[in-house]
Amino acid sequence: MKVLRTGAILVLLSVVLVVAGGALGGRGGMQIALVIAVVMNFVSYFFSDKIALKTSGAQPVSREQLPRLYQVMERLAAKANIPVPKLYVVPDAAPNAFATGRSPNHASVAVTQGLLQIMNDDELEGVIAHELSHVRNYDILTSSIAATIAGAVTYMAQMGRWAMIFGGFGRNRDGDRGGGGFTALLMIFLAPFAALLLQLFLSRTREYAADETGVRMVGHQQGLISALEKLGAYNKRIPTSAISPSTSSLCIVKPFFGAGTLSSLFSTHPPLEDRIAALKQMSVTPLR
Repeated sequence: MKVLRTGAILVLLSVVLVVAGGALGGRGGMQIALVIAVVMNFVSYFFSDKIALKTSGAQPVSREQLPRLYQVMERLAAKANIPVPKLYVVPDAAPNAFATGRSPNHASVAVTQGLLQIMNDDELEGVIAHELSHVRNYDILTSSIAATIAGAVTYMAQMGRWAMIFGGFGRNRDGDRGGGGFTALLMIFLAPFAALLLQLFLSRTREYAADETGVRMVGHQQGLISALEKLGAYNKRIPTSAISPSTSSLCIVKPFFGAGTLSSLFSTHPPLEDRIAALKQMSVTPLR
């Protein structure tokens, strides 16, 4: 069911992209939208992990430097039947963690110094299991595709706004009306909003799924529940100094940037209270 739901959201995002392209530029607009999506997906597929690690200042660590982290990672990776990801530490006092990479064979997991300092063994195990669940479920690739399609929709809307400012859309070279009118106006404002909501819904769905898979990987939910409670408390008062807003959607909890935030409706993460409540009600079954 979760796979079907994810597929349906990606299909809806693609539909929004094509419809917006058609409304704003006719057949030519749809072709441009599809080209943008393909190019952006290609870049994201091969380079999103490097960008996330570079922008956060993550540094690779060896087994000798962090044997505790390696022991937890190797044990859980064996349970999940995936290769051990490359391990990184982010020089940040705010506790957090994220996974990135296009597949289990090309994955990296990064944790902040703050997380390593405050988590006990059970809590660290819960956090790592959550991140490995993202790797095992190909969530990083799925989220990257969704983000690039949503970005292409926004880009098309921006093109439409500039076209209206400088004389409307006119006709394309095939003789079709290339947008304009009430439909194009609606697409300029509604298409990016619809794409954003679908992207956020997908992100929230994958967070719940990673919590569930992580608990099944460990065999109990106490460690992850305690970790989420602790992360929620610390992240309300310690702003991140390393993780950028573009990387925040990858994190186990939304980082605190030291300023007011928008309503939870527009957050990439479900409320921590809801995640913890779902975990408390969960019946744990072994991971297969």
